[in-house]
Amino acid sequence: MTTQLKEHTEVLEARIQCLIDKLLSHYAKQYGESGIAFDIVKGVKYYKIIQRDTKRSTLDGKTGACVHAFIHRQTGCVFKPASWKAPAKHVRYNLMDEVSFALCIQDADWAGGYLYMK
Repeated sequence: MTTQLKEHTEVLEARIQCLIDKLLSHYAKQYGESGIAFDIVKGVKYYKIIQRDTKRSTLDGKTGACVHAFIHRQTGCVFKPASWKAPAKHVRYNLMDEVSFALCIQDADWAGGYLYMK
């Protein structure tokens, strides 16, 4: 891995963590500290942010989960999920662009309303 690619990955992962922290704090303001958790799954093309409901369990004992967002690994573009495996077509934010990143953090909410196109 080249130094430039390594730096890009570190910055992007730090910004993803910043987004997750904002989502958790937004949830905590409404419902208290516990209730949801976010996991990052690193795929070939995208980071997938998985939102898990820690309070609700399904019949087989597993917690409910859904995809909160997809983030393109090379560009930092944020996408609303179209399904469990694929993002929607249009870019919502770009975490590698300073202005877009600031808007994303400002608008982010745990329910994903900020990912809808306006």
